[in-house]
Amino acid sequence: MHRSKLAGAFLLFFLPLVPANFRLYVFLPTQRRICHTTKHKVARMMPTLETETTGRGKRTMISQQLLMYQQGFVPFHPPQTQVRPQFVPEKNRVAPTPDLSHPKILLYSHDTFGLGNIRRTLIISQALIEKFPNAAILIVTGSPVIHAFRIPEGIDYIKLPCLDRVDANRYEPRFLREWSAEVSQTRQAILQKSILGFDPDLMIVDKRPAGIDGELLPALRAIRRQKRKTKLVVGIRDILDDPVRTRQALKKAKAFETIEKYYDEVWIYGMREVFDTAVEYGFPQSVQQKTFYCGYLQRPTTIVPRQDGPSRVLVTTGGGGDGGDIIEAYLEGLMDLPRRVVLRTLVMFGPQMPDERRSHILRRFGHLSDVTFRDFEPDLTQRYAEADLVVSMAGYNTVCELLSFGQKAVLVPREKPVREQLIRARLLAALGYFDLVEQSELTPQLLMEKVLHGLMASQRPFSSLDLGGLPRIQSRVQSLLHNQTAVCAD
Repeated sequence: MHRSKLAGAFLLFFLPLVPANFRLYVFLPTQRRICHTTKHKVARMMPTLETETTGRGKRTMISQQLLMYQQGFVPFHPPQTQVRPQFVPEKNRVAPTPDLSHPKILLYSHDTFGLGNIRRTLIISQALIEKFPNAAILIVTGSPVIHAFRIPEGIDYIKLPCLDRVDANRYEPRFLREWSAEVSQTRQAILQKSILGFDPDLMIVDKRPAGIDGELLPALRAIRRQKRKTKLVVGIRDILDDPVRTRQALKKAKAFETIEKYYDEVWIYGMREVFDTAVEYGFPQSVQQKTFYCGYLQRPTTIVPRQDGPSRVLVTTGGGGDGGDIIEAYLEGLMDLPRRVVLRTLVMFGPQMPDERRSHILRRFGHLSDVTFRDFEPDLTQRYAEADLVVSMAGYNTVCELLSFGQKAVLVPREKPVREQLIRARLLAALGYFDLVEQSELTPQLLMEKVLHGLMASQRPFSSLDLGGLPRIQSRVQSLLHNQTAVCAD
């Protein structure tokens, strides 16, 4: 017997057994509702019920369940309406709107030589987690020392194989030197899987729009092809290199075409009044319209009570990979000082100083009683606060730290493979903020002369420099996630 007929037979069999005052509940499938009635009305509804259950096993089952419920055999659970998802072509699909209270933010830091890129990435991540406490922030980095830094709650990282910069725009594997192609493929695969899997609401790329050797391009293409709502930003420090060479490098890498095609904004972590990045590097009008000068990134500071005794000097060269000459020049100059001049010195080698150079320095100068040697400290906040003067290179992060503390300093900038530090040091020295000793002029006597002069001189206030980069970045992120068009700085 057909199932719909069987359901009707059940009704005919059980209906006489139902008391006259007993209320019946009947499900009408075509109307997607349950109605209540009496036994006399059900008899008149039989043809309709039979028609509605015809050809639908599910509806027949519901009719049977209703009948059995009337006899007290089983509990009746009204069916939930199931709506089949409609197929939407990929070109018409709309990505979900980002949840501003719980944004997902990914930061890419390719990282090669020194500590600059990863330190800048971490300070930006810290500012974002302070602004968005419920955010999930993922850093994808090639830094070999990321594990040495304190990673705040809400931030995690994925490690890429390490690269080393052997020329201004040429990179090789740092540890797997014989497997360049394999390392490149591995980095690209990790990046694409990480970016598409994490599906961030915002991605901030450090300095290179396409990544090293275009390793970001597959992920960027997929983001746009799949119409994901990820906002894309490239962040650039104030100075990259000599303007002529930088323009050539940007043209060769098709950086502007990549920005025009994929990126929403360009952030410059500097001041137009100190170095007009967009003009010096020939940004086309279409890219300039996306560009915002955010100011320098101020670092957290602390205050240490002044202590009696000799002046204190901090000597630090960042990662330390090429800082040995500066450290030795300072220590030689220190040894030549008259006995009446006493300085208390802390030397920070840096995690990338070659073991041979470190051992050589300790053999020559390890006996100096007023000199303390340290290998590496990820956070120099306390050391900056304790120092009366700093001898350092002129990397972006070091300069931001010096500006944040209002610290006296003698800058000895790196001059190759790029001239970024030299240009920055010359500009800030011309403005009167720091003393400068160029590598080509570096001697123990000149360096120590600058140190003693700096200790005696009064410190010029830094009030004219804009250190509001981090609050503006926080504001830009909020605006981007809201699809607003507020600007970073004029």
